[in-house]
Amino acid sequence: MPKSKAWIKERKNEYYYKKAKAENYRSRATYKLSQTINKYHFIKYGDVVVDLGAAPGGWIQAARKVAGKKGFVLGVDLKPIEPFVQPYIRTIVADITETETINQIQSFLPRKADVVLSDMSPNISGVWEVDHAKQIDLATKALETAQKILRPDGTFFVKVFEGDLMNDFVKKLKQQFEEVKLIKPKASRAQSSEMYILALGFKAPENEINFQKTATHTN
Repeated sequence: MPKSKAWIKERKNEYYYKKAKAENYRSRATYKLSQTINKYHFIKYGDVVVDLGAAPGGWIQAARKVAGKKGFVLGVDLKPIEPFVQPYIRTIVADITETETINQIQSFLPRKADVVLSDMSPNISGVWEVDHAKQIDLATKALETAQKILRPDGTFFVKVFEGDLMNDFVKKLKQQFEEVKLIKPKASRAQSSEMYILALGFKAPENEINFQKTATHTN
């Protein structure tokens, strides 16, 4: 659905939109992630980060700023992302609903990811129940991806829309992570139903933990 001129004008006049332009960030969404990182410090220097739904690259920029040149950031999206010049940033065009995408992601990573991010959104229909269900479905797909590529004690940060299905999704996260927080970054529009969930301390399957210990000992 094409955006109205009034919507476009409001967006261009909006504080974080102008701030992103001035600071050469690709998206106002950069601030949603950077504000949360600054508060909870869940991305650290040298981390391996996977960003799902990464286009146009605003979250990659925020993650890169913290992970630095000793880290690695992989952006994944259905749409091509304008390349970054840094060798420690890679982007791929892929669909996380396709089974082969996991293998594709893993082939790029130097090791298991420390952090998996997802700012994926569905095509908005305007029907709240439909959009909410689609968003939770995308968040669930992101979680399934995170389960396969996260290291033990890793972190998952994902966008959801508020609604009836969110509580069940949060319960699922609490079974798989040590700590789960609901977050509304300052950069999120006040009228938006979007929320973010920060899940800390991934409880990797026991066999995965044992495998990693063996690999570390071998090295």
